[in-house]
Amino acid sequence: MSFSNSYDFGRPQPSFAEKLWSINWGLVLLLTLLAGVGFATLYSAANGSWQPWAAKQAVRYGVSVVIMLGVAMVDIRFWLRYYSVYIFYGVAMVLLVFVMLHGRLGMGAQRWIDLGIIQLQPSELMKIALVLVLARYFHGIPPEDIGRPTRLIWPAILVLFPAALVLKQPDLGTAMVLVMSGGAMFFLAGVRWWKFALVIAGAAGAVPVAWRFLRDYQKNRIYTFLDPENDPLGAGYHSLQSKIAIGSGGVFGKGFLQGSQAHLSFLPERQTDFIFTMLAEEWGLVGGLVLLALYALVFIYGFAIAFRCRNQFGRLLALGITFNFFLYVFINIAMVMGLIPVVGVPLPLISYGGTAMLTVMFGMGLLMSVYVHRDTRIGRFGEAES
Repeated sequence: MSFSNSYDFGRPQPSFAEKLWSINWGLVLLLTLLAGVGFATLYSAANGSWQPWAAKQAVRYGVSVVIMLGVAMVDIRFWLRYYSVYIFYGVAMVLLVFVMLHGRLGMGAQRWIDLGIIQLQPSELMKIALVLVLARYFHGIPPEDIGRPTRLIWPAILVLFPAALVLKQPDLGTAMVLVMSGGAMFFLAGVRWWKFALVIAGAAGAVPVAWRFLRDYQKNRIYTFLDPENDPLGAGYHSLQSKIAIGSGGVFGKGFLQGSQAHLSFLPERQTDFIFTMLAEEWGLVGGLVLLALYALVFIYGFAIAFRCRNQFGRLLALGITFNFFLYVFINIAMVMGLIPVVGVPLPLISYGGTAMLTVMFGMGLLMSVYVHRDTRIGRFGEAES
């Protein structure tokens, strides 16, 4: 049976109300709690004002929730359709090419398309498109064929081509996220670990060559990561001020609206990439751990949904979305703590930003679609199984 006929099961399909009731509302509440922490932190970042960040972020979250619920209601087999995933992926690729040619410049990078009401960042869309297209590809391959090198060429191209375009913007952080997300999908699909060891060994051997192609500012970020105090008022400023702010928060923090590093403008980009630093200064170690606990619950929800799903596509999709969300959190927090070089990766649902918010919530909608349709059995070619 072709996928186009896969909706004829001989049994009534769940109604809209039944699907709405089966949505994981615990996860929705958890995401709302995280967004609420973001609103409060952005309110503080503006020195006790809803403008210019907190109010806009709240509106974006409200719109994103509607989008998330809409995506969750769509039958999971729609996302498995060959043309659906590849059109989504193709649109993201076209936008990446467009932004490279005509994108808006900001902070030395060409990453955004100005749509008037929002600054669209195509690389964020590609994070979701890549997970979708790889989940669909590996779902359609027999398990015994997944390890064959010829079967891995096409998905490798699907990962490396957009990563190269993002690196050209230049955006090393997002390019690395795309490669790591793609690698995770390969591993989850069943590719053997020794193949990853070969790739990593090859990549390590290519580091001296790749170093020559890095921009000067990218090299400076690595130098700064290794020795931030070498240029405390220049390249090392962001990292040092972030560490000072986190350390000054102590165990319980200085209190809401009382963060001196942020409110005296020592802390750069406090509403975006370094927002966790501001939260840690005001709420201390305890506040930071509470936020991490909320994120950990999202990860647990994601893994539980994946393991509960009865079809391979849903499992791969749920695990890919969850891992992508984890990368957002891990890279941002590791960056502001000085554990990795500074890269432009936002903290999901906390950092100010339109495209990142919409992308994360769209991904959560896909995760909930997997949950709503968790008992749907789907064959390799998309047909329903009894």
